[in-house]
Order: sequence, then structure tokens, then C-alpha cells
Amino acid sequence: MAEDGHKVSLNVYDLSQGLARQLSTTFLGKAIEGVWHTGIVVYGTEYYFGGGIQQTPAGRTPFGTPIRVVDLGISHVPKDVFEIYLQEISPRYTEQTYSLLTHNCNNFSNEVAQFLVSATIPDYILNLPNEVLNSPMGAVFLPMIQQLETTLRAGAVPQAPQFKPATTAPATQKASSLSNKEVDGKSRSEAEAATAGEQKTSTAETVPVAVKPTGGQEKPSGNGIAGDSLGDARSKVQDEIGREFAAIMATGTLRASEAAALATRRVMQRYDMNVAQS
Repeated sequence: MAEDGHKVSLNVYDLSQGLARQLSTTFLGKAIEGVWHTGIVVYGTEYYFGGGIQQTPAGRTPFGTPIRVVDLGISHVPKDVFEIYLQEISPRYTEQTYSLLTHNCNNFSNEVAQFLVSATIPDYILNLPNEVLNSPMGAVFLPMIQQLETTLRAGAVPQAPQFKPATTAPATQKASSLSNKEVDGKSRSEAEAATAGEQKTSTAETVPVAVKPTGGQEKPSGNGIAGDSLGDARSKVQDEIGREFAAIMATGTLRASEAAALATRRVMQRYDMNVAQS
């Protein structure tokens, strides 16, 4: 059970596409392996900082294929709690606050990794700006770096969709989408009947995203009994974390990030205690 949850990994990209490794000794006086960009992958989505906090399906960012993937651990933070956390920190991660040297994508990845799994990203990524500036030619390249930062802020690099919390579309939305052409070809009573029938089907088939089991749909087991015990257990833990988080937030004493961390710790400690007693 302790190993169940959401896998968290770090996608690492070399923005120089190998040129840093080839030319850094000549131009900087020391070897630099790459110009790093990173994104946090969790819940099947990649989150990163560019012109604000951005999200895209894992591995489909404008930066191509990651040159390596770092396993950061397993998180028990539910997705909805994570999205509240992102909303809370978003004012600190905007196009205006971006700094290539001091407040960049790697600083964002490091902060998010600490929230999700209490781990940091590798030092060689975080320390790259200091390595460049402290190199023999660092002062010469500083104006070029500042110009690149201005270019990035201006949106010259393709940007993925901005982060937005997931929402569930009303079940009646599909029912109201009959085209004008369809309505014109039917009498008012026929159109209303078709709409009512389609609405009934949509209501029966639509399942709100928030209540879908994390482990996926239940499938019959080999003995014909439906259910996924690991998926059910994982869903139960995440539900408990969500309830604990809501209770803490209701007190109004903690920020969302602090409440999420405390809720996760309480539930996991509670589970560990039960295991010890069983």
C-alpha cells in the first residue's frame, strides 16, 4: 500500500541540443554538459514554468524529447489538491517574474518536487547558472543571457496551454448541441423529443471526472468478481487526504500548500499506525 500513489518524474531537456557539451570549454573555459530545461510529470501531465505555469500531455512539450528522465518518487497528493497548490503559487510564476538566472523552469520544478514528494531535483541542474557566471567568460556572456531572457519573456518560444484546474462539463451540454440544420429539418416537437432522449443518454453515461476511481474502471477478475483491491485502496487514501485537506483549510490557519502537506502526512501516519497494529 505504501508504494501506491502517483509516480512523479522529472523530464530533462538540453536546450542547446548538444552544442553546450561541444563548445562550452572553448567559449566558457570549462565544460558544461547542457543548457537544462525541466518539467515535472505527474497525473499523466507535464507541468513547467515558461510564460507562466504551463501544462501539456507528458512528453509533448515544445522542447522535444527529454534526454533523460529522473524518477523522483511516489506522491499521495490528490490531483485536485495539487491544482489548488498550483493556483496558490501561480502569482510567483508569471511572465513578469521569470528570470533565466534566478527564477526559471528549474526553480519551479524543484519547488513542485518538494511539495509532491519532499525531494529536490539534481544539483547539477540547479547550479548551472552559477557555473556559467563563475566561469572565466561568464561576465562576457551575461549581456547575451539577458537578451535571451528578454526573448523568452516576449514569447518567442512556442508556449503550451496555461495551467487551468480541471472542470467537469454539465451533463446537459451535449444535449443542447443540436445544430441549426438538424432543428430546421424537424418540427419543434420532434426536436424537443430528440433533445430529451439524448439528454437522458448523456446523463446515464456521463461520470464526473472528480469521482472516477484513480485506478481506472473495474474489471472482472479471473474468478468473476469485479474490483481492483489496490485501486480501491489507493482511491480510499486519496479521498481521506482530500477530506483532511478540506477540514484543515476550513480552520483558516494555513495556506493551501501547508494544508496539503499536513493532510498527506496525517493520513499516511494514520495508515502506518494501522499497519503496525494489524
